[in-house]
Parts: sequence; structure tokens; C-alpha cells
Amino acid sequence: MKNRTTPFIIAVGGAAIATAMFLPPPSVATATQEVSAIAVLVALALAAELLAYVMPGGATAAISSMPALAAVLISPTWHVVVAMGLVKSLVESVRRAEFDKAVFNIVQYALAVGLAALVYNKMGGESLLRASHDGINSVTLLYGLPAFVAFAVAVTSNTLLVSIVISLSTGTSVSRVWHATNVVKIGVDIIASPLIFLFAWAYVQFGAIAAAAFWVPIIGLRQIYKANIELEQTNVELLDLMVKSIEARDFYTSGHSRRVQHYSLQIARALGLAEREVEMVGRAALLHDVGKIHEKYGPILQKADRLTPEEWNTMRQHPIDGAELIATMTRLRELVGSVRHHHENFDGTGYPDGIAGELIPLPARIIRFADTIDAMTTERPYRPPMPAEAVRAEIVRHRGSQFDPQIVDRLLSSAIWRTMLEPVVAKDAGRFGDIAVVAGDGKRSSRIQRA
Repeated sequence: MKNRTTPFIIAVGGAAIATAMFLPPPSVATATQEVSAIAVLVALALAAELLAYVMPGGATAAISSMPALAAVLISPTWHVVVAMGLVKSLVESVRRAEFDKAVFNIVQYALAVGLAALVYNKMGGESLLRASHDGINSVTLLYGLPAFVAFAVAVTSNTLLVSIVISLSTGTSVSRVWHATNVVKIGVDIIASPLIFLFAWAYVQFGAIAAAAFWVPIIGLRQIYKANIELEQTNVELLDLMVKSIEARDFYTSGHSRRVQHYSLQIARALGLAEREVEMVGRAALLHDVGKIHEKYGPILQKADRLTPEEWNTMRQHPIDGAELIATMTRLRELVGSVRHHHENFDGTGYPDGIAGELIPLPARIIRFADTIDAMTTERPYRPPMPAEAVRAEIVRHRGSQFDPQIVDRLLSSAIWRTMLEPVVAKDAGRFGDIAVVAGDGKRSSRIQRA
């Protein structure tokens, strides 16, 4: 990991130093007030950093950006860059982070603050202390736009740099990492922009005590947001636990649902679906076999030989059982159709309902495709995995019968197909990130399908 990330970390550190060198010192007229403001805001930033929490995907989130960017508006100087770099250094020391990760966190934080100050200066922004006698409307008119652009630059810099270093350490695409670590909080960053400006103005107008009082409800909102994130993560982990409990019954299908989710996400992206739709496809794919948690499937899943007609008829009930189980969970009800119909064929010869064409929900058509790919590319006791060329030939052969022809055409002509069947290697990225990985096996019948 160090060999891949070290040059990037060095480059970020060099950029942070260069940015600070382009910034001026505090003006003589307001130097004492600026240094005093930086000290107070450093203390608030330090408190926020120590209350940081881990986001899904492994990145750490904190609200220290609010006092840090407020400090930029009050003192857009190199002093702010140094002060916030020291805050991050102290926090990383307390957390006993690994050296390379600690250095990256420090330099990327300093660079984000430095770029915000530089942009604010270049757009005509000055210390809000110089407008300490003006009302909020006048101050916003003068410095609102430079402040907003500065905030946007800081957020973009932070999220992009973190995504790049996680990508380098895990081998995952930057866009995928960015989505995993930022999509759940991007709305909060947008809402926070005017609050940061108001926070800085309150400090200038009413002093440190008023600013601290302003800080208390923000901390409360942060705790509520953290609780929501943790609840969502708990829900995801419970779903994973449910899936693992099903797959633990059958050695040969261990990891199957994760692999189908992996393929389904790639297919959904190849089709150009919106990220929200991609997310729902992935969740439905993870749960597509959840009906097999019923006890009647246990002995069948443990059987290594081919199934008898009676056993096969029993297994054909699992989409119905899965859909009924998911229907009991309020937040998953929109996945019912996707789970129920993931074994329907495009020509209407599938099960459980024998529906055809576009009557089959698109996520179910995608999962059908992904499920079959996993069946063909994983080893079974009675056959080895099929090579990529043979998989492609089988897909083309069943185009329009088993598979949606539009999905076949779009996927096989996309760049994603060339790398889709490559094995995914697990990597532990520590605090740079932790990306879920998949690999494994499946089962194939005469129609290239899996129960």
C-alpha cells in the first residue's frame, strides 16, 4: 500500500506547503484579533475532530470543517493553514494512526484549508473583522460569493483527495470510492455552507461566547446525523449477517450473494442507471436468495449431488418466500418485485409467475443475468468454471430467451465487460478505507440457471 500511496502523499504535502506560501500574514490592523479568533476556532475544531465518526466505506467524518472554514473567513492567511495542520497532527497523535495515514490526513486537511483561503483572497474576500460593524446582509453581499466558492473548493479538495488515496490503497475506482464515502453526507455539506458563514459573522459581531453558544446546537445536530448513519450501517450489517447465515448452510454457495451483487452493480452501471437505481439493484441482488433462510431449504442446500424433481420444486419456491420475507420490512418493500422475479426468463418460461419481457422488473432482469454469470464462472463438484469466451457464447445463445436482449447488447459492447469476470482481490485499507470484496462459486442446470 505504501509504495502506491507514498508519492501521492508527498505530492499533497508539497501542494499544501506551496499553497501556504502564497497566502499573506494577518494585516497589522487586525493581527491580534485574528490570532485570537484562530485560537478559539482551533479549540472548537479540535473538539470536533475528537468527536469524528467513521462513514460507510471507511472514511472518517467530522464537523471540524465548520470552525476551520470560519477561521478562513476571519483570517485568510498562512497562519490558519499552520494552525489547522497542528490540530490534525494532535488528533492523529491521540488516535495513534499509522504514520503514512496520519501524514496524509494532516497534509490533505492543510491543503483543503489553504486552497479555501487562497480562493477567498483571489475573489476579493477579506477578513470579516474589517466589516465588524456591518449587518449580515451587507457582509453577505460583499463576501458571500467568495466564501461559498472557497467552501466548495475545500469540500471538493477533501473528498477528491481522500477518494484518490483510498483508490490507490484498495485498487478500487475513484468514482466508486467517492460514492461510497460521500453520497450519504453531500447534502449536509451543502446545507452547512451558509451556517459556516453565519458562524463566522456571529463570532465577529458578538465574540467567542456567542460563537460557542452557536456551536452547541450544531454538535447536537451532528450527534443526530451520526446516529442515523450508524443505524443505516447497522441495517446493512444485519442484511449481510442474514445472507451469510443462509450461505453458511452450503459450502459451495458461500459468497454467492456477494458475487451476484458485484456483477449486478457492474451491469447496472453498464446500462447507465442513476446511482440511486444502482444502489437499489445492489441491495436487491444481495437479498435475492434470502428466502432460502427457511428451514425447508437447509437439507437441500447441504446436498452435493444434483437435485431430485421434488427437491427442485421445493427450491423453486424460494423467490416467493424471499419476497414475502422482505415485504415484512418497511424499508425493503420496494425490493419485493426484484426478489420475487429474479428467476423469470425474458421469454416467459421462468418461475415463479412465468411473466415475460418488460413485465419483469429491470432489477430482476439484471439479477437474473448476474446470477447466471456466477453459476457459469464458479466451480462445482461436477464441473470446472467456464472461461470468459464460453460464458460470452452462452449469453449470446440465450439472448432473448433467458436474458433481456437489450441488457445483453449493452453489456457485451461496454468496456465493463472486458474486466467484469476478473477476480476481485480483498484488500484491507485501514483508515484509508475498507472496500467490500467478492469472489466464489455457483451452480448450473441445463438452462444455465441457479435455484
